[in-house]
Amino acid sequence: MSGPLAGKVALVAGATRGAGRGIAVELGAAGATVYVTGRSTRERRSEYDRPETIEDTADLVTAAGGRGVAVRVDHLVPDEVRALVERIDAEQGRLDVLVNDVWGGELLFDWDAPVWEHDLDKGLRLLRLAIDTHAITSHHALPLLLRRPGGLVVEMTDGTAEYNRNTYRVSFFYDIAKAAVLRMGFALGHELGSRGASAVTLTPGWMRSEIMLDNFGVTEENWRDALEREPHFGISETPRYVGRAVAALAADPDVARWNGQSLSSGGLAQVYGFTDLDGSRPDAWRYITEVQDAGKPADATGYR
Repeated sequence: MSGPLAGKVALVAGATRGAGRGIAVELGAAGATVYVTGRSTRERRSEYDRPETIEDTADLVTAAGGRGVAVRVDHLVPDEVRALVERIDAEQGRLDVLVNDVWGGELLFDWDAPVWEHDLDKGLRLLRLAIDTHAITSHHALPLLLRRPGGLVVEMTDGTAEYNRNTYRVSFFYDIAKAAVLRMGFALGHELGSRGASAVTLTPGWMRSEIMLDNFGVTEENWRDALEREPHFGISETPRYVGRAVAALAADPDVARWNGQSLSSGGLAQVYGFTDLDGSRPDAWRYITEVQDAGKPADATGYR
């Protein structure tokens, strides 16, 4: 393996699909050994009942130039997370990058449903998946990450701190989940910064995940066909774009300058110079604020 992250070890918690898969692949492309976790395997699917598996993600990491290691883990079960970290320690003796990407909430929230109308069990399950999993994973993994200086924790969420501060996000439960993860990155920045490591919160833009493409009835090859149904989808990006953001952060010797901050894939692309797979640089959150939420006609010109 070669690349700026050769010799580095990463854990992407929640790497079965979407942003987690894109991040794992790009860390592998930079030369890292990447442990990819989730609950969907080739032998057993999670309640999502989707075809993506952690083994597939690990294979993609290896094909990209790194080394992918798939481990089935339910990050709500502390003993499973503890065993995972013990395995990484035994096999690698180090952990340089932790990406807390566990989410699993797509099937659990209702758009614009007030809390008294929203299914309570689903809402509480969403909060556990979005918040408890990150806390449990950080609790067990951070002592290993702190063993060497320069470690990086990336908390994955939806929306920047600036945008979410004054914007109602989907529903009571969804809003709380995404806000909580933003505070996790902020709090971890305080706890890690003085100990030689850094933590950030990172959001992709409108991401063309496997689920999103399926919802629009398109593939990555013909995704622009969805613009007829949703013209603002023109600002969308692949999961590899935010993956390149994480890889750039992990390879930055001055990553501590971002400690505790809320970042976006589009914003970091302007700093580090990476592009999406098609060579574009979508800046989704600027577009959403200046065009979509402003009620202007869809036009991604100048935002990609």
